[in-house]
Amino acid sequence: MKLTETAAIITGGASGLGEATARWFADHGAQVTLLDRDADRGAAVASDTGGYFAQTDVTDEASVQAALDLARDRMGRITVAVNCAGIADAAKTTGRDGPHPLGLFQRTIDINLVGTFNVARLAADAMQHNDPDEDGARGVIINTASIAAFDGQKGQTAYAASKGGVVGLCLPMARDLARSGIRVMTIAPGIFMTPMLAGLGEEVQAQLAADVPCPPRLGDPSEYAALAGFIVSAGYLNGEVIRIDGALRMR
Repeated sequence: MKLTETAAIITGGASGLGEATARWFADHGAQVTLLDRDADRGAAVASDTGGYFAQTDVTDEASVQAALDLARDRMGRITVAVNCAGIADAAKTTGRDGPHPLGLFQRTIDINLVGTFNVARLAADAMQHNDPDEDGARGVIINTASIAAFDGQKGQTAYAASKGGVVGLCLPMARDLARSGIRVMTIAPGIFMTPMLAGLGEEVQAQLAADVPCPPRLGDPSEYAALAGFIVSAGYLNGEVIRIDGALRMR
């Protein structure tokens, strides 16, 4: 699948990995529609990329369906879905303040895991009606996990569980959608310079970067975006999780 012929929806497209992916895809000739809760920032990024924007709650079926309807109306079809929307709240299983708030755990699972599945299933339903290419391909779904799915840290029970679920979705979803010509891939990023990390200060950023074997720095969101673009164009990649983390294995 060529990026110049791609019509992509990108969740979390107003910032971080999602914004970088929207910009990278648009720069390489793709049509993009951004889905995000941040209407002001989302509309601004859409304007910069020549794309479209739909204010969306990924956990809400009607909200996502409306966004996909808009995307198909504006772009003509949907051939790629990149799920970048997510949160990273932290709390220990129990501690000085008592047990992990159940609501926080449920919210993290709902946004990171249920939201990913919600968008993927509805995007797949739209993609299956596309005309197939010479390989029989009709679409590509790229979900975002994290190295926390494998190397979860203290305070990451909710986040690691949600991202572990995203990893677990990959192969069975790829098998489910094979007959429809839809590939499913997952990217598991390490420590990237996203807005969340940018707010931690240079000293903390330097400490985090020092743990990365090679190159010893934080990941740039454009590197995630380039990998997503490669996945779209590499038609034999399917049902796999790719770590992009500089060989970092969290202690």
